Amino acid sequence: MTATDSELEPLDPAYVADVLSRPPFVQIPGVCNVRDLGSYPTATPDVVTKPGYAYRSAELSSITEEGARKMVSLGILTVFDLRSDPEMKKYSSPIPTIEGVEVVPTPVFKNEDYSPEKLAKKFELYATGTTEAFMILYSQILEHGGPAFGTILRHVRDKPNSPFIFHCTAGKDRTGVIAAILLKLAGVDDHFISQDYSLTRVGREPDRAKVLGRLLKEPMFAANSEAAMRMLTSRYETMRSFFNLLEKYGGVETYVKTYAELTDEDLKTIRSNLVVTSKSRM
Repeated sequence: MTATDSELEPLDPAYVADVLSRPPFVQIPGVCNVRDLGSYPTATPDVVTKPGYAYRSAELSSITEEGARKMVSLGILTVFDLRSDPEMKKYSSPIPTIEGVEVVPTPVFKNEDYSPEKLAKKFELYATGTTEAFMILYSQILEHGGPAFGTILRHVRDKPNSPFIFHCTAGKDRTGVIAAILLKLAGVDDHFISQDYSLTRVGREPDRAKVLGRLLKEPMFAANSEAAMRMLTSRYETMRSFFNLLEKYGGVETYVKTYAELTDEDLKTIRSNLVVTSKSRM
């Protein structure tokens, strides 16, 4: 499946503003695509994912002072940055210093994965915008991301009362994969996880011009903005395909036990720490 013309067009600003003003979106000035992974129903009746605990976003490099205060007011004192050093340098988007907040570098890909040859191949795949291409990329994320995902999952295991946020650059692919893993471990249905993934279409819209500007500096996108836009799609169907891919790894539990080196006991604790009874949400 490839991207349709409507997926590549800008969204109506009034629609975007309305969606971003409501949960699961959270407003942190200077940060795009922030969502709370809480309040999703799980397979257990009257049990939902814990609100105000796990957040996902795009990069924090442009966070404002007001945004930093908002983050701290939400209790988010830990940031997991899934980007690699060459990526930050390439886009001049360093890790910000936020008083009272610990930023933990948790790169999914190592520095050598940012060689010109590997980047060209990655962009080439992205540019097709097909579900099959995204599955090749997401399999690479799964293959390389175990240690980074393990760091985040151990935070959930050990610090159930310490809210955190995780992000990559756009808050779509690496961020989308670990968000799906967290929600899947919590017992959230694939439908709701896929819906959450697709919300990035709206969440990234305020940064559309900035992201496009970066991509159009790449040789293969310079004369083809449509290919650059295809790279940014986040279709519901893509995440549904990701779950089929995850089954090739034995499912989410086998994947995290193998690649993040977690135990059954760890997973039991992590699942418990990710959820609350819906009656206790207030």
